Amino acid sequence: MFDPLQWLRSLVAGARARPEAVDVASTQPPASSAAGAVVPIRSMGPGHLRRIEAHLLALDPRDRYLRFGYPATDEQIRRYVASLNFDRDELFGIFNRRLELIAMAHLAFAMDATCSSCAEFGVSVAKSARGRGYGSRLFERAVMHARNEGVKLLFIHALSENTAMLKIARNAGAIVERDGPESEAHLRLPPADFDSRVTELIREQVAVTDYHLKAQARQFWGALALLQEIRQGVRDSRDRVRG
Repeated sequence: MFDPLQWLRSLVAGARARPEAVDVASTQPPASSAAGAVVPIRSMGPGHLRRIEAHLLALDPRDRYLRFGYPATDEQIRRYVASLNFDRDELFGIFNRRLELIAMAHLAFAMDATCSSCAEFGVSVAKSARGRGYGSRLFERAVMHARNEGVKLLFIHALSENTAMLKIARNAGAIVERDGPESEAHLRLPPADFDSRVTELIREQVAVTDYHLKAQARQFWGALALLQEIRQGVRDSRDRVRG
């Protein structure tokens, strides 16, 4: 269950951190804290297209192969991003303190009217952010949203060698069927209830607040760096005049 007090403590700890502290995306947190840490996951819209594209283009050939099922080129990734339908589907993201998208999930709702209560899940995590359980967190977030949207059956299409994705599906109770180099997992979802709806609302608000705080912090440190640069320029000018 979401603990707002824990989230507030994490914000306070982050606010007290020095500006030169190492970014969250470039360090490996202690394993003991990974399970209990609050990970803000927010819904994304058209305004995030640039970050989505940058995240996917940064994947190496192996990761692109596992994510899309084929060695996607830059042009194919750009076409995929351009085709995203935010009115129909839902995309979730995890951002670091520089507002770089380090993990994302795509919950694609079925376009076939005969399977209107079905959806498909896909996920990608930046190499620098691996081992923190972000894939599992994104899956949990997508499952909750899918339930609240009336989805009864969630599909995961993955290459059989994509053991990380298949492990996430199995741990959630999905049935995995292997067909040569490809596997398909399907998970039956319980109907939405009061708890699932309220929890999703709270988590989304927390994630949006976290995103705005990171944006404000980034603007503050950027302005401070500019001010310091101006001051240094003034000092250098004075030194040259005196010299």
